[in-house]
Amino acid sequence: MASNIFEFFRVILPRFVNYKLSFPKAPIHPVPFVGPVVVVGSAPVSHMPAGFDDSFHVITVNGSQRVTRAWGLGAPDVTFLQYNQIEGENTNAVAVRRVLQGERTKLLYVVRWRHNVDRLKSGLAAFNYQFDQLKILRRTDRMALIGAVTGQINFETNNDIKSSTGITAVLYAFHSGAKTVIISGIDPDSNGHVYNDANLKRHHAASDRDTLLALHRRGFGLYTADANVARSSGLPFWAGPPRASDT
Repeated sequence: MASNIFEFFRVILPRFVNYKLSFPKAPIHPVPFVGPVVVVGSAPVSHMPAGFDDSFHVITVNGSQRVTRAWGLGAPDVTFLQYNQIEGENTNAVAVRRVLQGERTKLLYVVRWRHNVDRLKSGLAAFNYQFDQLKILRRTDRMALIGAVTGQINFETNNDIKSSTGITAVLYAFHSGAKTVIISGIDPDSNGHVYNDANLKRHHAASDRDTLLALHRRGFGLYTADANVARSSGLPFWAGPPRASDT
C-alpha cells in the first residue's frame, strides 16, 4: 500500500499535472489515411500483407525499413523512431542506425527526444537518414494519442504498462482516419529483432498484447499479416481486401 502511495506522489501526480498544463494534442497525419495502413515492426518474422498495392499506406518503426526495403518498397509514409536510436551505443541502437544508413522517410516522428532540434538533426545526419518532415513526439503527446483512441490515459509508470513504439504507430494510424490497420512484424510473444542476431528481449509485451486485443474487441479494423501472431494472439489474419462478390 505504501509503495502505491509513493508511486502516486512521485510519478503519477507529477505526470498528470504536466499532462494537464502542457495541453498536448494527439498527433494526427497531415492528410487522413484513406486506404489500409500497414504498420511494420522489427520482429524476426513478418510478411507483406496479401493484396498489397499502391492504395496501402506504410508506417515503419525503428529499423523495420530493412523489412520494407526487402519488399521492394521506397520511403514509408511515416516512421516512428525511438529517441535512443539516434545517439545510443547499445546493441539495438547501433544496429538500427546501421540499417537506416542512407534511407529516407516522408514523415519522421522521434519519440521522446530530450534535446534541441539542431542536435536531433545532427544526429540523423550522422547516419544520413533523410526525411521530408520531422516532428518530435513528447511523452504527453503520446499520452494524448492513447487517450484519444482508447479513452484511457497511460502514465507509463513502468515498463510493464508502457506501450511500445509499434503500438504508438497503430494508434496513430487509427487516429488519422484509417479504417483498416494491418500489423506485420509486431509479435508480443517474440524476442529479437530482424536487423541483428542478439535475440534481445522485447519490452512491453503484455501491455502490447492487451492494447491490440482491446482495439480488436472494440471493433477497430485491426489485423495481422503474420499467421503465427494470429494463432498466438487471437487477432484476425489478413487474407486480403474483400472481393467484390463478398461485399
